[in-house]
Amino acid sequence: MTVMRNMMSRLKLTVNEKKTRTCRLPEETFDFLGYTIGRCYSPKTGRAYLGTKPSRTKVRRICDAISERTGRHTTLLSAEKLVAHLNRMLVGWVNYFCLGPVSPAYRAIHQHVRRRLRQWLCAKHKVASREVARFPDHYLYQVLRIARLAPRTKTFSWAKA
Repeated sequence: MTVMRNMMSRLKLTVNEKKTRTCRLPEETFDFLGYTIGRCYSPKTGRAYLGTKPSRTKVRRICDAISERTGRHTTLLSAEKLVAHLNRMLVGWVNYFCLGPVSPAYRAIHQHVRRRLRQWLCAKHKVASREVARFPDHYLYQVLRIARLAPRTKTFSWAKA
């Protein structure tokens, strides 16, 4: 800590003493810039490595933003405008959180988007049921064109290396 304080003082930066702590990797994890840094496991080999994944608070925050955007007070919008806004939110989030094992976070966000969009469509069209049969995945992804998160990282050049 003293070395870090000396370095920061030479750079003329201040350290927030309340937030600053030391932790032992890989036993502990810490959050930094929206990522949780700590021990991850390879799905192919099962070996442990130090890596990053989107923090739970950031996943919860994007889900809360989706819930706010798909509230009943927005049913006057057209479905195309709502989906365009949601797609901008999702693509921006995915472009930032694309490092490490992101599939569980993407899966949770996908589930939340589908459920909230179906609820919004039922409220907009004044339909009592929220069944998947009325607005199936085909309708959400191919007619309304909601963004898919998981395949996006395969298009990055470093993902093919």
